[in-house]
Amino acid sequence: MRCINVRSLAVASSSSSFGCNIAGNNSTPYKAYNLSTSQSFGSRTFGTTTENEETKKEENNDQNLNDESATGDEEQATDGESESEEPEQSREEELQVEVTKLKDQLLRSLAEQENIRRIAKKDVQSSKNYAVSSFAKSLLDTHDNLQRAMEAVPEELRDDHENHKTLANLYEGIKMTDDNFTKAFKKNNLIKYGAVDDKFDPNLHNALFEYADDTKEAGTVGQVMKSGFMLNKRVIRPADVGTIKK
Repeated sequence: MRCINVRSLAVASSSSSFGCNIAGNNSTPYKAYNLSTSQSFGSRTFGTTTENEETKKEENNDQNLNDESATGDEEQATDGESESEEPEQSREEELQVEVTKLKDQLLRSLAEQENIRRIAKKDVQSSKNYAVSSFAKSLLDTHDNLQRAMEAVPEELRDDHENHKTLANLYEGIKMTDDNFTKAFKKNNLIKYGAVDDKFDPNLHNALFEYADDTKEAGTVGQVMKSGFMLNKRVIRPADVGTIKK
């Protein structure tokens, strides 16, 4: 009866078949029981080792994941610091550009004000220098008429106070008036110009005609029909002249 129980245990615990001696040999079933038990424990031990290895692999994987996560966090922190530094640098550059722009605008404004001041000063000086231009031009015709009146008197009669006293006195009075005009003109920087043998200058002379004269140099003034005048070195009336033909 004992042998049957051991055999049953041996068959249940292992697929290996160990025969049980029904005649009453007790050592063989006992050994079979030990072998089945040993095999069963060995299988459990191998299974436990495999589970430990898998656990260790999982722990290593978790550790690797933790390391990668920590590395990623550090990289993100570094990137965050770089991004935080870049806006500061970018803001500094924007301020520098704005300062440069404002400085340029200030310089341009100062230059424009200086130009306006210089132009205004020039206009004021020009107005002061040439304010009498219209008045001077109106007097030039009177001066021309005085010149024509003096030229109408023959040279031999201009100083003949004995025979032509009235004509000589008239000439003398006209000449004195003309001299006073000339002095007033010079006092106000109105200069008379235009004389025979002057070099012809188209900026100063108005050539009415041209003629040949071997006794004079070509390109010079041969006759003066009307004197020219300059006010503060500006021509307000060119001289009407006749020039020598080349």
